[in-house]
Amino acid sequence: MEIKIRNYNENDIEEMMKIWNEVVTEGTAFPQIEPLDFEEAVKFFEGQSYCGVCEDTDSKKLLGLYILHPNNVGRCGHISNASYAVKSEFRGLHIGEKLVRDSIERAGENGFKILQFNAVVKSNVSAHKLYKKLGFKALGVIPKGFLNRKNEYEDIVVYYYEIENGK
Repeated sequence: MEIKIRNYNENDIEEMMKIWNEVVTEGTAFPQIEPLDFEEAVKFFEGQSYCGVCEDTDSKKLLGLYILHPNNVGRCGHISNASYAVKSEFRGLHIGEKLVRDSIERAGENGFKILQFNAVVKSNVSAHKLYKKLGFKALGVIPKGFLNRKNEYEDIVVYYYEIENGK
């Protein structure tokens, strides 16, 4: 399998929506409760600063994606935020790491100086391990900040990463 990360195009939206909705439906990572329909997905992905997709260049299948956008506005507009989704059948193949690395590069290209994650669910052990490996710093824990699919509250961790080539 040959993997390439590239900017999304309109032909990718249907599959991006399916991958995104898989994570939403699992109820263990994203804050959204309802899956996106196609029209919502078009607006959602178009509204980002950048959307990267991970494609198997042999089969042309999308394996995962990320969204990148400002975390805030004005005096805090130099801080970006990103979310990542990998199709369940391709998890464990380091696709998430490739997506995070690419998002750091794209964040810098888009003028961001910091990449911040507002709500990494405490039970998402693989995400915590990856972010620490890549040099993200944990800022703190928000107790019971995430309502999971079992209607139980879990702690979330805030992370940040300073981007060297941010403008």
